[in-house]
Amino acid sequence: MISSKDKLTVAPCMTTEKEMHQTGFKPSLRLIDATMLVAGSMIGSGIFIVSADITRQTGSAGWLMFVWFITGFMTLTAALSYGELSAMFPKAGGQYIYLKEAYNPLISFLYGWSFFTVIQTATIAAVGVAFAKFTAYLLPQFSEDLVIANFGILQISPAQLLSIVIIFLLTYINTRGVSNAKWVQTIITLAKILSLALLIIFGLLALKSDVWQTNWLSGSTWNLQRLNIDGSIETYTSIAAFGAIAAAMVGSIFSSDSWHSVAFIAGEVKNPQRNVGLSLALGTILVTLLYMLTNLMYTGVLTLPEMAASEKDRVAVTASHIIFGNAGTMIIALMIMVSTFGCNNGLIMAGARVYYSMAKEGAFFKKVGTLNKQAVPEVALWLQAIIASLWCLSGRYGDLLDMISFVVVLFYMLTIIGIFILRKKRPEQPRPYKAFGYPVLPIIYVLMGLSFCILLIIYKPQYTWPGLIITLAGIPVYYLIAKKQIVK
Repeated sequence: MISSKDKLTVAPCMTTEKEMHQTGFKPSLRLIDATMLVAGSMIGSGIFIVSADITRQTGSAGWLMFVWFITGFMTLTAALSYGELSAMFPKAGGQYIYLKEAYNPLISFLYGWSFFTVIQTATIAAVGVAFAKFTAYLLPQFSEDLVIANFGILQISPAQLLSIVIIFLLTYINTRGVSNAKWVQTIITLAKILSLALLIIFGLLALKSDVWQTNWLSGSTWNLQRLNIDGSIETYTSIAAFGAIAAAMVGSIFSSDSWHSVAFIAGEVKNPQRNVGLSLALGTILVTLLYMLTNLMYTGVLTLPEMAASEKDRVAVTASHIIFGNAGTMIIALMIMVSTFGCNNGLIMAGARVYYSMAKEGAFFKKVGTLNKQAVPEVALWLQAIIASLWCLSGRYGDLLDMISFVVVLFYMLTIIGIFILRKKRPEQPRPYKAFGYPVLPIIYVLMGLSFCILLIIYKPQYTWPGLIITLAGIPVYYLIAKKQIVK
């Protein structure tokens, strides 16, 4: 009889490229492909939207940039720390594998459960619907305001159906092999990096001196305050100000998330011990720089009240009217369509590898742990597409994504703490790459992440309990699976 612990645990080992071939995966992603996966999975629609809410929460240009800087610093620190783990365990599964090796199968299952039920699938849905919403600027028949089916509590719009079509299209492309998916990812990511860079350049050229002076040279540059849509201002108490920063970071963290996607497909990266960690660093540095410059550009063409009051929070559209005139809306719509298409390709590609790894260890449906003739987890890809499509139809993905940020950061902290645990637990295991700035930078990240989570619990509990409930709901599921394994 095999115990549930034995069934769900595999012995630690270093995976060579030859061994990866034997498992069925084909290492075909180069460093440039891996870097484009990191950058492409990060850049979706968030950078074009969330700065409106951050501006309302902080009420000043200085604090707006500070929120993006802190988020970028945390993201880069985490990426540099994950480099050590990816070099130790260069195989499919990424963070799921790291948590299992550092802690136990229950912790890793709870991550995988949250990842499957909300984190990845609802993100895919949100990005897909964002694609459809901006398609409506070019083709109004896809508007989210139209209703083509009404089932009482459930109303279906053309935007939701288009998002499902896009998800299924990208899923199909991914089932045809990682080579097809990598070319889609690399080409589209390069295109959106170039278009975002051009938006920054044209925006800085269109900079208004009076707007810049108001935002940056007045006495309110570093006044942390609540800026309402009507332009009125509310003053925070000294303690509540920290809660406002945490609430503001929900948007920037969502926009910077999925940076670790390449770790999920480490088994398909050439020379993973080197290239996974390097691509994490290069991709996060590139995106952080682009995000900082984009927000700096916003503050040069729009006053803070204009940013805060942007229609449907689409601050990039508001800025584009200043930069490009009447053509601005169409330009931004095309940019976001390209951006979200590429983002979802990366999310779809990476997410399925987590469910595959879970299934290989008996923690998920057995069929999910199989590869097709193209050496990709086709069943996992289609299952992910179905769940993401259900989120598209529900219309609740946006609320849940705001509420899941707490859990996402919590698992990031646990993973980085895992570096300390593994250094003590397995000092003899080869580490081709060691976490940059260890132990200082990892400790700083954990302290910052802990502060973020505590502040959300105190000041924005609605951002914490739904994610915790979803995560903890995985505990009985885990023991049910473990019980079945014992019976077998």
